Amino acid sequence: MNTNKLLLYSVCLVLIATWAGCSDNKRKAGSLPGVELLHANQKKLTDLIIYDVFSPPVAARIYSYTSLASYEAIRHLQPDQPSLTAKLPGFKAMPEPEKGKEYNLLLAATRAFLKVAGSLTFSVDTLLEYENGLLATYKAELDPAVYDRSIAFGEAIAKKIMERAAIDNYPQTRGKPRYIGSRLPGKWKPTAPDYSDAVEPCWGDMLPFYKDSVAAYPLPPAPAYSMNQSEPFYQQVMEVYNIGKNLTEEQKLIATYWDDNPFVTEHEGHLMFANKKITPGGHWMGIASIACKKAATDPVKTARILALTAMSLMDGFILCWDAKYKYELVRPITVINEQLDKNWLPYLQTPPFPEYPSGHSVITAAAATILTIELGENFAFHDDSDKEYIGLERDFNSFQEAAAEASISRVYGGIHFRPAVEEGTRLGSWLGAELMKTINSPQ
Repeated sequence: MNTNKLLLYSVCLVLIATWAGCSDNKRKAGSLPGVELLHANQKKLTDLIIYDVFSPPVAARIYSYTSLASYEAIRHLQPDQPSLTAKLPGFKAMPEPEKGKEYNLLLAATRAFLKVAGSLTFSVDTLLEYENGLLATYKAELDPAVYDRSIAFGEAIAKKIMERAAIDNYPQTRGKPRYIGSRLPGKWKPTAPDYSDAVEPCWGDMLPFYKDSVAAYPLPPAPAYSMNQSEPFYQQVMEVYNIGKNLTEEQKLIATYWDDNPFVTEHEGHLMFANKKITPGGHWMGIASIACKKAATDPVKTARILALTAMSLMDGFILCWDAKYKYELVRPITVINEQLDKNWLPYLQTPPFPEYPSGHSVITAAAATILTIELGENFAFHDDSDKEYIGLERDFNSFQEAAAEASISRVYGGIHFRPAVEEGTRLGSWLGAELMKTINSPQ
């Protein structure tokens, strides 16, 4: 038995010894091992998303549906906890546990989470190996009727979650035409080194969790393109150009830390290889998990925070991508190479989609707003969620501080102009607050 399997088996034994049932008050609901199982499920999904190389918007969708499935099962540990999906567009009523019947809700939440994950990812064998190890231990320890009932409950929730996924426009956008940009001045076109087609040009058509979010926020238009030296756009170009030529070591570190580009290509002569990394959404799901551990949140609160964070990422990408393809603003590397310096390169590799607004800025501000509302202002934390991928970790005094650093990192990296990060931050902060108003409003 390898080290990972041995560790998983050991954790499962502890979990089963303390599992929280729906109708047995003698058993301890909300114990630490239950929380650790939810975190382990989330970490397994992140590893799978990295391996399968999902784009950031698609990864956020996967995090959202899996986390919602987990919450809708585990919330019944605390009967007063409301359904999240009941307040969101497109979801049908979730199944309820049978009154008077005993359930293992950690098992149900895990089954729901992994069932949805298996439907939305590619490497299902990896998930099955992970899940089979868990299920074997549960099956050996639980009464067969409780085991079967818990599995069935989790699967019923997963089915309802996937019914919503079937109508969110993701399947309908898979056959849309490629987006290869424009040759018009100031408009986006593919960028070095790979000159790839743009990623997810129809993501703005996705069904959001916050109803009508695309139409509700008055995002200012993208900066007007002009290389006249007296115009704001020219000054923004020069700012990125000059920062890029004079980066400090701290700025390089910040840019690298928040890069979160899931597929960076490296070129050496005629050879090309790629480095897989965490997505920006995956980074913030990791931060949410770290924060929950520090705050010692119980299983229901943990599942709620993970679900809310994931939803803010999903909607953040919808709003941001809608604007990106509406304005089609050119990237700094294109303008600078064509107008100022053909040899200039940004510190970070430019991702393949239009510039305005900054996706990092939108989704980090949205997630930080959610986490601040749920866990409080000035929540200091040590972020090592990306350590195993890039070998770096950092300390932050608050979620907002982390989000601000993530946002400005895109200017340091040479891939965004300042208005994109400033307006992206405002958009994300608004979205997080509005989403929480919806969730916390009376039924």
